[in-house]
Amino acid sequence: MTNARVPYGHQSLDEDDLAAVRQVMLSDRLTQGPVVPEFETAVANSVGSRFAVAFSSGTAALHGAAFASGLHPGEVVVTTPLTFIASLNCIRYVGARPALIDIDPATLNIDLTQVSEAAAGLVAVHYAGLPVDLRKLRSRPRIVIEDASHSLGASTPYGPVGNCALSDMTVFSFHPVKPITTGEGGMVTTNSSVFAESLRRFRNHGITPQPQKGAWCYDVTELGYNYRMTDMQAALGLSQLRKLSCFVERRNAIADRYRTLLTNLSLLLPPEAEMGFRHGYHLFPVRVDNRRQVFDGLRARGLDVQVHYVPAHHHGVNIDLGLRPGDLPNCDAAYDRLVSLPIFPDLTDRQQDRVVNALRTILVS
Repeated sequence: MTNARVPYGHQSLDEDDLAAVRQVMLSDRLTQGPVVPEFETAVANSVGSRFAVAFSSGTAALHGAAFASGLHPGEVVVTTPLTFIASLNCIRYVGARPALIDIDPATLNIDLTQVSEAAAGLVAVHYAGLPVDLRKLRSRPRIVIEDASHSLGASTPYGPVGNCALSDMTVFSFHPVKPITTGEGGMVTTNSSVFAESLRRFRNHGITPQPQKGAWCYDVTELGYNYRMTDMQAALGLSQLRKLSCFVERRNAIADRYRTLLTNLSLLLPPEAEMGFRHGYHLFPVRVDNRRQVFDGLRARGLDVQVHYVPAHHHGVNIDLGLRPGDLPNCDAAYDRLVSLPIFPDLTDRQQDRVVNALRTILVS
């Protein structure tokens, strides 16, 4: 079906995934059963962290990480403007104050050299799957949270993204377009038993079991939420995780092919991973002139490209930050030209050729 629409991202499911979910659906426990802890252990082992705590979504996981970190109302937490709004919302959820720092145009990630000593926290987003090099922090905030929603399977010279070698917690998302999927879902990894226990309470209404008073007994010791992942989601995640290395390898192969095919076109390719880093390539964001013409032209040809992202300081909800379009020049200059091309493990060479040929036609017209 050469004329079928091609999305910018898509889940990659097979019979093993379907069988794993079906097995749980035929079991006695659809939620709060044994599969969620099994998935948590598998993720922790995969990234090299001591603990992993599953959540119902990546946003819920970000909220949990911000809560568990103990950030106080009014404290300043810095993050990037080139991200989905959830990276800022998790800061607001706990009453802290988000502050935006411009991006490094060479990486499209947050410019860590601008993080001041006044910052209590940092939410470091690995944009498009390219890990932020946390070694560049001149002054480490009290709390460092990695928003690795794009970068499960990516790695750094200090280990896999998620091992928390230079951070307190790392957050992953399992939305269908992400490196692996559970439908919706998220995970926080950490090496702190204190953070892990806080995360587990927070996702389960703040409940603390009190079995010494009876198997039924519990106390609610703090405000919490129902952010639990189901066993059906976890079963899908376990099956998907077994294919993670293949998924990331395929994404890198697609990215390499794009780089070869797009070499002579009038556009700027995404930043590459530096020596010692492995890119996750959740996105393949190119920068073009006349972005609207390119975007609309590709969409008209059945290629459902996207723009990642409308910068955080352009949204009305963040007007209190006192920033306007143009105030973060590196981010705004990148945003004006960004288009995310299709990239997902099941993307075929023929589909990729459609993207490249359409892009070539539009850029030379």
